[in-house]
Amino acid sequence: MRPAAGEVLHFSEDSTITRFVPHVAATAKVPGAYVWAVDGARAPDYWFPRQCPRAMAWVEPTTTEADRAWLGAGRVHVVEYRWLPALLSARLYAYRFDASAFRPIGDPPHAHVATGPVVPLGPPQPVGDLVRLHGQAGVELRLTTSLWPFWDRVTASTLGFSGIRLRNAVSRPEPG
Repeated sequence: MRPAAGEVLHFSEDSTITRFVPHVAATAKVPGAYVWAVDGARAPDYWFPRQCPRAMAWVEPTTTEADRAWLGAGRVHVVEYRWLPALLSARLYAYRFDASAFRPIGDPPHAHVATGPVVPLGPPQPVGDLVRLHGQAGVELRLTTSLWPFWDRVTASTLGFSGIRLRNAVSRPEPG
C-alpha cells in the first residue's frame, strides 16, 4: 500500500474519518498543529497497529559493508513477539490525499504535514494483511522479545533507522 504519484497517505485503524483537522500530537517533538501523512518511501513505517512499537533499519548509500552484513537485508522492521497477535489481526486503512496540500517536515524529511483541514481523495482503503504486505514489499519483518538490543545496535551504526512508539516497548533491561 503506497501512494500514487502526487499523493500522500495517512494510515489509521479508524475507517470513519471524513475530514482531517490539524492537531498537536501528544508525543509531538515539533511545535505546531498538523495533519500528518507519508510518502511512498515512508509508508512501510506505518504498516502496523498504531500503538505497536517498532524499530526499523535500512541500508543507506553511506552504510558500511560491516553494517550491511549485520542487517542482512535492504530494509528490516522489528517488533516484539507480544505484538504479533495485534499485527495479525489489525484492520488498518489508508487515506489518500493530494500531496499539494502537504509539505515535507524533518531533516531529512520523514513525513508530510498540512496546516489546514484536508479531505481524503476518496473513502479509506483497507490495507489488508500487514505481514504479507511487508513480504510483498521486500521488507524483512523480524520478531524479538525486546526491541532494545536491535535499537541500540542500529542507532550506533551507519544504517538509516527510525523508531516509532518505542515508549510502548518492553522496559529496557537493567544494566547488570
